[in-house]
Amino acid sequence: MNITKPNISRNDHSSMWNMNLRMNQGYTLYKGAWIWKRGPHLEEELPSQERKKLLSSGGLFIRNIYNFDKPEETYFWYIIKDHFGGMQEIPSKYRSNIRKALDALEIKKISKEQLLNEGYEVHKKAAESYKVKTDVPTVEEFKQHINSQDSDFEYWGCIMKDTGKLIAYAANLIVDNSVDYQTMKFHPDYLSMYHPSYGLIYEMNRYYLEEKKMLFVNDGTKSLTNHSGIQPFLMQKFKFRKAYCDIRIFYQPWFGIAVKTLFPFRRWISNRKIAAILRQEAWARGLNE
Repeated sequence: MNITKPNISRNDHSSMWNMNLRMNQGYTLYKGAWIWKRGPHLEEELPSQERKKLLSSGGLFIRNIYNFDKPEETYFWYIIKDHFGGMQEIPSKYRSNIRKALDALEIKKISKEQLLNEGYEVHKKAAESYKVKTDVPTVEEFKQHINSQDSDFEYWGCIMKDTGKLIAYAANLIVDNSVDYQTMKFHPDYLSMYHPSYGLIYEMNRYYLEEKKMLFVNDGTKSLTNHSGIQPFLMQKFKFRKAYCDIRIFYQPWFGIAVKTLFPFRRWISNRKIAAILRQEAWARGLNE
């Protein structure tokens, strides 16, 4: 069943309101890409003059995602959940994992200061455990990243009841009555015994969807790297689903030529950043890659 509440929210706002969103920092420049930073249900297809204005301000390309949660399947999507069904919606073989986590762990919102002081070990160990290797930040880089996040972020932690040790955390962006689960990290040494991933996700879903009545929570778009496996986990065990969208990429002229030249050779390119750009281009072209 398609989500209705974000569609209602989108239809309740005029096109002029959405134009003002875009003109008032609806997009942000991140690592050379213009990316929408408001609720994903509010982004619309960019007209030509707005694309030109953004690219004239810098950046390599614009990622424009629109028609959020359309009924037709596409090759691009957000991973979302828009209702909370309690334990009854969880497959029975996973319910005991949630109960174990709730018994052993205190799962709650934590302060930024606590995350800065206690979160690095979790982040480091989680990054080292990924099947696809990723760069592990230094302590200073970790703290700089957390400190760069504004007041719209909320932080959650899984804390051992008997020792007070932080073994998992989440950083969530609250935006336009929706929640973006931007970061979730789990210390791999505690996964099989205490199941912090089950407890943390269950409690955050309950809080945001049942208690706070948010429109939906989301774990971002279709993964460019598939390095953590979190999205299949959310769909299989917590009833997240794909909210299909359209995607278009608009490039600086010279960068577009480079992408077009490299695109036929994308399966043989090992550089992760270049491969990710080309994979995104494939989705924009309607290719299932």
